[in-house]
Amino acid sequence: MKTSRKQSMGAKIFSICLWLYALVSLYPLLWMIFYSLKSNEEIFVSNPFGLPATWQWGNYVNAWTQYDVPLFFKNSLLVGAGTVLVTIFCALLFTFAISRLRWPFSRSVRTYVALGMFIPVQAIMIPVVQTVNQLGLLGTRWSLILPYAAINLSFATMVYFGFFQGIPKEMEEAACIDGANIYQTFLHIIAPLVSPATITIVIYVFLASWNEFILANVLVGGVAKLKTLPLGVLFFQGQFTTDWGSMGATMTIASIPAILVYVIFSEQVERAMTIGAAVKG
Repeated sequence: MKTSRKQSMGAKIFSICLWLYALVSLYPLLWMIFYSLKSNEEIFVSNPFGLPATWQWGNYVNAWTQYDVPLFFKNSLLVGAGTVLVTIFCALLFTFAISRLRWPFSRSVRTYVALGMFIPVQAIMIPVVQTVNQLGLLGTRWSLILPYAAINLSFATMVYFGFFQGIPKEMEEAACIDGANIYQTFLHIIAPLVSPATITIVIYVFLASWNEFILANVLVGGVAKLKTLPLGVLFFQGQFTTDWGSMGATMTIASIPAILVYVIFSEQVERAMTIGAAVKG
């Protein structure tokens, strides 16, 4: 009886701690939403933390109509989607080559690519800009898509490699015995089995490209038609005044796709943690 009571009390305390952690984690999101519905006077003077005294829905109208938020939103979506497609395509083919095919220096090449995870963006900014300029991509969305895909390739490769290691090679051998060639084996057996890893990479790469600011500011900061949402927020800062409410509305709008991507695919990401054991079984 005493043991069961202690376990029950421990479970309650643990549950309370989880709820407190959830509240602390959600408060910044709620604060941003309240912030987007206030006037400048409320934000800085009369009511910085509470509910809006007067709900300023006009902030969203101003953000959407006066500050080119639809254009920034479209640019972020196109860059994010393009980055995801290029990263998945390159990482999946490369990982298949280093984990299943036999060729010289495959391990060395895998290690070389993995080292990219430890290189900060600031360290490669100048070479990236020079390369993009030499390729004639400045002034296009490809000037963001290709560098983003290259930066995220190391992470995607490592995730895929872990999943490939959990897939028995006997499955591919059985497919070859049944008459499938290497391309059919890759498309109909390997690619579906690593779909949980693909979903995990989609979420990570999309969010990384959606929120990236430093490289985007250098590559397309001077081209208004190519600016993404993180760059578009700078438009709200004027020389003498700043429309903080509309800026908060823009940040709230920018957060919606990221939240939706996580909510939609969170279950698949959890399944990714156990797919290796499932495949082996």
